[in-house]
Formats: sequence, C-alpha cells, structure tokens
Amino acid sequence: MSTAVKSRTGLLRQVDSPAHLKVKEIFHSLQGESRTVGLPTVFVRLSGCPLRCAYCDTEYAFQGGTWMSLGEIGDHIARHRPRYVTVTGGEPLVQRSCIALLEQLCDEGYEVSLETSGALDISPVDPRVSVVMDIKTPESGEEARNVYSNLEHIDANDQIKFVICSRADYEWSRAKLDELGLASRCEILFSPSHGVLAPRDLAEWILADNLPVRMQMQMHKLLWGDMPGH
Repeated sequence: MSTAVKSRTGLLRQVDSPAHLKVKEIFHSLQGESRTVGLPTVFVRLSGCPLRCAYCDTEYAFQGGTWMSLGEIGDHIARHRPRYVTVTGGEPLVQRSCIALLEQLCDEGYEVSLETSGALDISPVDPRVSVVMDIKTPESGEEARNVYSNLEHIDANDQIKFVICSRADYEWSRAKLDELGLASRCEILFSPSHGVLAPRDLAEWILADNLPVRMQMQMHKLLWGDMPGH
C-alpha cells in the first residue's frame, strides 16, 4: 500500500505505507543552532548517511538504530509535549519514509525543521517544514555532493548553512553567496567548524565584509560538549 503526501513541487507524492524508520535516538534538548536556537525541541535522529564530512560529529548515527513505526515515533515525541521538532541524522532523507514522518509531524501541529546535507533531493519535503540545508564547502571533503537544483525548492521559511573550516572556506562561501544570490532566497547561516576555526576569526571576517548572514555557534556543544543526545 502507499499514501500520497504533500511536496514542494505542489504535487502529491506516493510513499510506502505503513512506514517504518530506523531511529538512532529521540531526545529532548535545547536547539543548538538555526533560527530557533535556545528553544526546547524534540530531536528525531535517523540512522544512515552517504556522506563522510571531515567535521562530522554524528558518526555514531551512520549505522545501528531501532526500527520504529510512525505511530511509535509520534508517541515518543508526544511525551515531551514539544512545540518544536527537528528531524536530523545522519542524513534523514536517505530513508524514504522520512517524507511521511515530516508530513505526519506537521499534521500533528508541531513546528517542524529538517536538517539535511543538501546532497539529496528536497523537493518531496512537505512545504510546511523549515529545511535547514547545508552547502558543503571544499574542506568538508564533500563539495562535489552539493545538489544545487535544491535551491529551486528553498523559500523564505528555510535556511542555508555553511560550516566553515578556514579562511579559504570562508572566501569560497562568500563567493557562493553572491554567485547564487542566496541572501535573497532565505536566511543564511555561517558556522565555524567546532574546534577547527576560531569563532572570533569568523566573526571578524563577517563584520569586515558586512555579509548578510547570521553567524552561529553550536550552543549545545558549549553546554554539554560532544555528548550524544544533546
């Protein structure tokens, strides 16, 4: 059996039903980045990722996890009575049933965000979801995986994130900002790679160039370090 879900193209998309997903963890924490930073949020971390970014901090999500139905996931989330839910990974879109999960969460009244690498097609994602999409820089080691056609499906409710490792990465990101006209599409996030680039350096470069971007740091790492589940 299959069911039709909404997509960013305005068309309905068929997905398998009943859906199951391999879930690495579900936890309640403060959002550490993006425009809802600091707000209590339930995170659903799905297993699996086809990328191997140099700065990855969730390698434990590459494999393992527990198969759960959409109903079971919904029950776990509801226990925390959240307003905000973030679906993350790994790379959540590598599991096809992620699309059905996102629609279910929107239908249940949550404010939903999706953290994605930008290496997979986002067009099937429910338009009510705030997509937080990476554009991979050269020093991520995965620049070649950027799917720039995804920009056709980005709107003002979404965010584009650059994780920056060096001055060269910054200059590349600044050039992409202009080349692709990103600031007119949605909010742009520049984040220093944790433990690699000094945050003050990135802050000074942004100020010197007066870039139309939001600098962000990973607040959860300032509070809890690299502990999983935060």
